[in-house]
Amino acid sequence: MNIVRILFSPTGGTKRVADILADNLGESAGTIDLSSAAEDFSAGQLDAGDVAVIAAPSFGGRAPEIAVRRLSQIHGQGARAVVVCVYGNRAYEDTLVELADAAGKAGFRVIAGVAAVAEHTIARQYAPGRPDERDTAVLKGFAEKIAGKLSGGSMAGPVLPGNRPYKKGGGAGLVPKAGSACTACGLCAQKCPVQAISQADPGKTDAAKCISCMRCVAGCPVQARSVNKVLVGAASLALKKACSVRKECELYL
Repeated sequence: MNIVRILFSPTGGTKRVADILADNLGESAGTIDLSSAAEDFSAGQLDAGDVAVIAAPSFGGRAPEIAVRRLSQIHGQGARAVVVCVYGNRAYEDTLVELADAAGKAGFRVIAGVAAVAEHTIARQYAPGRPDERDTAVLKGFAEKIAGKLSGGSMAGPVLPGNRPYKKGGGAGLVPKAGSACTACGLCAQKCPVQAISQADPGKTDAAKCISCMRCVAGCPVQARSVNKVLVGAASLALKKACSVRKECELYL
């Protein structure tokens, strides 16, 4: 099977999960990076015989709006799809069903859904190092079951958890800023999925555009970008009860 990865993975956790699934499903037929602000997504076109692994993180229980918008521009043309949401061990709420709806509108036929855990991008003490070896083994098992369904030719859609209408989305809230160590190399501005960072002055961030994806923090070569520690501490405390117990990966066929 030809597997096309369609990913929104600002800090890499979602990509790690998607790669485990895709690598165990079939031959890679390329990647469409929904995190790239420079890509022409309307040029993305699949064939009915392709299988797409469509993966995105959960932002407050919703699929990232920018990822949904870019996915809608791709031409699925009847390709089967596995939708994958990755969350930081709190909850993913309406993310999977929203991803599946967006994929369906883009012409994909969703045949499976996966929810998986990766290290929380803001409160990094939650789910550290995940997906870990245990997750990897589970995800490989999921891939085997999905491959069986694909080989059998089933087009039946899974029953996914979530609500319609979706829960109300929250604002960005935590906007990373550049510190004194910033060298103005411009990498953060180049890689920002929503172009919220000034190309001319990378020390400036448009808070109205920022989606708190933390790509600029994770990708800064001199670790010059960060979020206010007091705000991170408050967020961590609010998440403690929900995030302290390990959540496991889930498969929906």
